[in-house]
Amino acid sequence: MTTVRAAITQTKWTGDKESMLDKHEQFARDAAAEGAQVICFQELFYGPYFGITQDKKYYEYAEPVDGPTVTRFAALAKELNMVMVLPIYEEQQTGVYYNTAVVVDADGTVLGSYRKQHIPQVEKFYEKFYFKPGNLGYPVFDTAVGKVGVIICYDRHFPEAWRMLGLNGAHLAFNPNATKPGLSNRLWEVEQPAAAVANGYFVLAPNRVGLEDNEYGDEAVNFYGKSQIVDPRGNYVGEMGSGEHEELLIRDLEMDLVRQMRDDWQFYRDRRPDGYGEISAL
Repeated sequence: MTTVRAAITQTKWTGDKESMLDKHEQFARDAAAEGAQVICFQELFYGPYFGITQDKKYYEYAEPVDGPTVTRFAALAKELNMVMVLPIYEEQQTGVYYNTAVVVDADGTVLGSYRKQHIPQVEKFYEKFYFKPGNLGYPVFDTAVGKVGVIICYDRHFPEAWRMLGLNGAHLAFNPNATKPGLSNRLWEVEQPAAAVANGYFVLAPNRVGLEDNEYGDEAVNFYGKSQIVDPRGNYVGEMGSGEHEELLIRDLEMDLVRQMRDDWQFYRDRRPDGYGEISAL
């Protein structure tokens, strides 16, 4: 079997951007030391999850894709020979911002970006204040570890998003998150396994962890971590991450399971797109 060693991370907001960047660089170095070939960080990895308030000061966290954060981690990817998925706050131009994941190949080449398509606007997830809806579709990138696609957090509630990654060829689907206790708890347990089975690929879902009271005091959200990696048959690969502490999860993925699952369950053969046209009209 072809094996890919993959890493995902979960951590709390430290209180400043530079220490977050340093922390994630160390995560990458630690993962590389253990043989990881690909790593994905949590949603908006170098800042707080600022969606719990509506405050213009957080626009300052936005950077262009060719800005200092991606440039730094692209160089690190090349040094470590590691594919990286970097969830950033993207400034496309002055005043135009996206919730974006940048995919960097193991040679440091920036392959492209995914911009979060589904933008929530509910209590403590006031994301429409910060982000335009994505407009790059559901790209899948040919990387040193295979075909990689990304959706971000709230996107996971929409099965069409997962399906688009599969139809576009993904074998590894990353879903970086900032997810808190409440209505999502049970969904967190079932959505990733269901998506993995329905699409016959691996799902890798890092989530933030801990209480960001150093930024928001009594308004802070306590993210529950429990980052997870799921195989194409819907089984967790190893244990979920901690519900309380930061963690680096490293798992070996047997990539032949993608073909085995798709050959056993011919969902791509048997789907009927000719009967689904009304979905886009309703």
